[in-house]
Amino acid sequence: MELRHLRYFAAVAEHLSFTAAAERLGVAQPPLSQQIRDLEAEIGTPLLERTTRRVALTRAGRDFRAQALAILALAGESVARARAIGAGTAGIINVGLTGSMLAGPLGRSIRMFSCAYGDVDLRIHEMSPDRQIAALKSGQTDISFLRAPPRDLDLVSELAWEEAVSLVLPRGHPLAARTLRLADLSGENFVFLRLEDSLFAKHLWQCCVEAGFVPRISHEVVEAASLTSLVAAGLGIALIPETVGRLAHRDVVYKPLHGETIRADVYALRSKTADPLLDNFLDVVRSGSKTSSE
Repeated sequence: MELRHLRYFAAVAEHLSFTAAAERLGVAQPPLSQQIRDLEAEIGTPLLERTTRRVALTRAGRDFRAQALAILALAGESVARARAIGAGTAGIINVGLTGSMLAGPLGRSIRMFSCAYGDVDLRIHEMSPDRQIAALKSGQTDISFLRAPPRDLDLVSELAWEEAVSLVLPRGHPLAARTLRLADLSGENFVFLRLEDSLFAKHLWQCCVEAGFVPRISHEVVEAASLTSLVAAGLGIALIPETVGRLAHRDVVYKPLHGETIRADVYALRSKTADPLLDNFLDVVRSGSKTSSE
């Protein structure tokens, strides 16, 4: 049994006329009649009562007509959805990120994308940077947003938006009133992103080393947003992405670093497989980041 058998039967059942159904379908009447006979033979029971004067549905035919119409409708919906997914306008996107990413332009971009692509189910998965890479490779997520992404031949990365690093100090800290370079932070206690699972944390640590000192780390956390709370508690100073500084806290002071600029640029990581849906999502992210910077 093929879909054309169902379409042919549905047309005959609608018109109760082989002649009218053949005209509707654009086929000759004899082949149409043969297709219906083949269908009835396969099912094993008559679906139509035929006389020289009329065509009528049997009890089995009335029930089969309802089922056939439902199958044809579902097939049509499946084709339409497949086409939409192929065009990048429907489907599911699983996004891996740390929560602090939403403090920047990504939160607005997700809202813009959801408004523009109502048939896409975008799901957010908060996880540490190292887990994001594993999730991408296992297919648990489709795309991740990371600072200082790894070089991985199985993945491709592209710049999502640019961002610098700023300094956060407890309010009243002796350095808070000064113009500061990174080298001026030597000897301070730092709260830091966890080095073991963040290449960005290792990048910040290396920047300190190149500035002439090894940072003295008192506490490590997974989320950049948590650093501000630790600084407010007086547990140290921190280097944070500038967008995290938008999460204002009355007990801290945010300061830019002068001299060399430490980057906290965000990259989108994904597999090498072509995916129009992810292309459309990244277009919105890039547009949203430009809007935020203007």
